[in-house]
Amino acid sequence: MEENRWFLNIIQDEFMNGKIDLHSTMKLLEKLHITFDVAHVKHVFKKTVDKRKVHTINIEDFRAIYRTIVHRTEFHELFCAYSPNHKILADTELIEFLKKEQFQTEDSEIRALEIILKYEPVEEVRKRRQLSFEGFIRYMSSEDCSIFKKDHRTVYQDMNHPLCDYFISSSHNTYLISDQLIGPSDLFGYISALLKGCRCLEIDCWDGSNNEPIVYHGHTLTSKISFSSVIHVIDKYAFAASEYPVILSLENHCSTKQQEVMAKHLEDILGDKLLTSTIGDSVVTQLPSPEALKFKILVKNKKVGTIEETMLRKGQDSHGETGEISEEEYSSEEDETDEKAPLQPKGNSSKRKGENKPSSTPRKKAKIKKIKIAIELSDLVIYTKSEKFVSFEHSLANQKCYENNSIGEVKARKFVKHSGNEFVSHTSRFITRIYPKGTRTNSSNYNPQEFWNVGCQMVALNFQTPGVQMELQNGKFLDNGGCGYILKPEFLRNHSSTFNPYNVGRYSKPMSLSIRLISGHQLPPSNLSKTNKADPLVQIEIYGVPEDQVKRKSSVIKSNALSPRWDETFSFTVQVPELALIRFCVEDEISLVANEFLGQYTLPLLSLSKGYRNVPLFSKNGGKLEPASLFVYVWYY
Repeated sequence: MEENRWFLNIIQDEFMNGKIDLHSTMKLLEKLHITFDVAHVKHVFKKTVDKRKVHTINIEDFRAIYRTIVHRTEFHELFCAYSPNHKILADTELIEFLKKEQFQTEDSEIRALEIILKYEPVEEVRKRRQLSFEGFIRYMSSEDCSIFKKDHRTVYQDMNHPLCDYFISSSHNTYLISDQLIGPSDLFGYISALLKGCRCLEIDCWDGSNNEPIVYHGHTLTSKISFSSVIHVIDKYAFAASEYPVILSLENHCSTKQQEVMAKHLEDILGDKLLTSTIGDSVVTQLPSPEALKFKILVKNKKVGTIEETMLRKGQDSHGETGEISEEEYSSEEDETDEKAPLQPKGNSSKRKGENKPSSTPRKKAKIKKIKIAIELSDLVIYTKSEKFVSFEHSLANQKCYENNSIGEVKARKFVKHSGNEFVSHTSRFITRIYPKGTRTNSSNYNPQEFWNVGCQMVALNFQTPGVQMELQNGKFLDNGGCGYILKPEFLRNHSSTFNPYNVGRYSKPMSLSIRLISGHQLPPSNLSKTNKADPLVQIEIYGVPEDQVKRKSSVIKSNALSPRWDETFSFTVQVPELALIRFCVEDEISLVANEFLGQYTLPLLSLSKGYRNVPLFSKNGGKLEPASLFVYVWYY
C-alpha cells in the first residue's frame, strides 16, 4: 500500500541499526512534519519500552507510537464516513465533505484540489487527485480548519469611516512591565504592545535632569526611562504589526521648558510619520479615517485653542511661547480625578481633599485649575485633543469632533448602568478613553466588555497583566486582520441610536449557536502529574451585553490529556452577536473545589467558522500552546 511505502521510505534509514532511542524518535516525528508535545511523546515512548526494560524501540514500535499520537480516532470516524473503502478520499468525496460538513459551498472543486496539493504527503495519491488518511489528518489539524474565519484574518472592514467609528486597541501605562508602585519601567512594554497590534500607547512624562523629560509612574518607585528612548522605540516598531495610525496618549506633567524638548524629540525622531497638520481641509467637521491616516503617528494631549489657529501659526517660530488652559476641578467626586490620583503625595493640592470619600452632596464647584502648555507641543495635537469630561450634555453642546475625553472606570461604570443611551450617543460622536482606577496598584484590569458595549473606542488595559481581561482584549482584536481597529456595529456609530446594553429591545438580532465539543489533543499535562496526565474539562463562555453573558461547563475526563473525548453539545441564543466574544477555557480539575488553568482561546462570535474546526490554545501569558487544541463542530443561524 502506498501509505506504507511512503512511511517506510521516510523512516527506514533511521533503523539501519535496528533500534532508535527517544531523541531519534522525536527527530523522526519532526521529519514527518508532526508537531508534538514532548511530555506526551516521552510518556508514550516510555510505555512502549517499559514492558521490555530497554531504552530503544524498533520500527514497529515507532509505527505504533506514531499512530497513537497522529491517527486520531475522531478523524478516522469522519474519514470513513466519506471514504467508501476507508483508505482513500476521491476528489468528489472530499468535495461532498467540504460542502456538507465544512459549509464550503463556493468553489468547492478548486478548494478540494488545493487541499489535496497542500496536505497530501503521498505523491502517487496526490497525482491521482485523492486524499489518504495521512492527508486528511494534516488538513483537519491545519490553519485551514481553524475555528477563526479565514477572511477575518486580514483587514476586511471598511477603513474609511471617521476614527471615532472604531474600537481601537489601547494600552494603559504602557511603560510598566509589572506593578504600578515599584515595578520596572521598560521599553519592552512599548515593543510588546506594538507587536500585539496596540494602536494607542500611554506615555507618562515628567521633568528629568539635564532638561531631558523622563517616563515613569509619577510619585512612585518605578524606574525611569528617557522620553527620547521611548519615541525611538515607537519609531522603530509603530507599524510592525499594523499600518494604521498610532496614537500617543501623553499624560503630561512636564514644565513648559521640557514640553518643548518633548515636541522637538517627537518631530526629530518621528519625522514624516508624525502628523503635524490637517489632511485636506483645515476646517475640521469630522475626524479623518484610519485609511487616510495610514503610517501616521498622532499626539493626544491637551491643546491651546483650535486646530484652525494651529494651522494659521504654521511656519512661525513659537519657541518659548506658552498658553494656558483653565479647568474646573471638583472636590466631591468619588472617581479618580486623575488616573494617578491615589499615588500622589499628601498635600499635593486642595483638589485632593476627601477625594475618595463618597459624598452625598452634589458635585461642588471647586477652584479653577490652570495648566500651562508649550505652544510647540500644543501645535502637534491635531485630531486628538484631550478635553476634561464634564457631562454628556456639556459635550453635546460644546465639544468639537476632534476633542476626546478620558473617563475613569468607576465613573464610566455608573454611566453604563444609569445612562447607557446617553453614553452611546456620546461615543458615536467623540473618541472616549476608559482607564483603570488608580487603586489598581498591582496593575490588575477591569472587564473591557462593559465599555465596548457602549461604544467606547479606547478601553485602555494593562497589557503586562495576564488574565481573562487581556484574553478578551486579544480575542476581540484578532478580528480585522489584527490591525488594532475594528469597525463598531452600526447601532454604536449612528448619532440617533437609542441602543442600551441593559435593554437591547429592537437592536436584538438573535443568533442560535450550537457547539459540539468533540475532543482535545495533546493538552498541556497537569502541574500535579509526573507523566502526561490531566483531568480536563472545558468551559465555554459568552461575553457580550449583560443578557448574553453565560458560562457552560463540560464533564471531566479522568487522567487523559493526550486525547480526551467529550462528544457534548452546547446550545446558546445570543441577542447581540455583533458585540459578543466566545471563550474556550480548558482547565484541570485538581479537586472538587479547585481547577487549574491549562489553556484558552477567545474570538469574536461573528468570526466563528462553521463545521468541524480545531481550536488552538494559548497559555496564561498569551503564547501559543502548539499542538494543544480542541476539536469541535460549530453550527449557527
